[in-house]
Amino acid sequence: MSRCIVSCTSLLEFVKAAQRSQGTDYPVFTADRSLHVEPERMGAAVSQIISSLPAEYDTVLVAMGFCGGVWYGKSFDRTVVIPRVDDCISLLLHTDDDFHPNLKQDGHLYLYENDPKDFSALTLMHNTNSFTQDLDLKDLSREFLFEMWFHNYRYMDIIDTGLNDCYSEEYAAAAQEQADQIRAELDYVPGSNLLLEKLVSGRWDDQFLVAPPGKVLLHGDFFG
Repeated sequence: MSRCIVSCTSLLEFVKAAQRSQGTDYPVFTADRSLHVEPERMGAAVSQIISSLPAEYDTVLVAMGFCGGVWYGKSFDRTVVIPRVDDCISLLLHTDDDFHPNLKQDGHLYLYENDPKDFSALTLMHNTNSFTQDLDLKDLSREFLFEMWFHNYRYMDIIDTGLNDCYSEEYAAAAQEQADQIRAELDYVPGSNLLLEKLVSGRWDDQFLVAPPGKVLLHGDFFG
């Protein structure tokens, strides 16, 4: 069995850390995080990546979640292994071996990046304006987009994965700036790199979908 990894760039540093901790060195192919603005585009991108992989890779380890339907209706000519979570946030919120498809709380926005300059709250509106194919979204003002994206968030939580230096003065100050911008209360929540460590080490239990070649991926495979 020859394995490789397909990862969203938002999790690339976590994938590298998981490989270091588990003693693996699989090649990693990435899809840009900006494509999450439109799940159909991300789905097309990961499908293209997987279909273009050399035939020697018969098993693809996916460092992503369901992510708004990225995998719905897809099938591949090789085995794919995907965490059974709704998105990358829930993936990093896992701290045990139980199946939890969605660990997020309503009204909470989460920060997990290792570098404060990469905070998702900083890039969300930029990505929408720069990468969306939806002309209606492109025409919206920055102020309207800000209200559309953030009006439901009253809390901002930093996920302490043990990999991000999230208690440093620089990190905390940058996070507080983000929280102030959306008038949210800042706090910390526990997280870990457990699911990615299990992914790369082959410990595929109920937290993972192991889809053989030709299997059509459905919503229930992730949430059922």
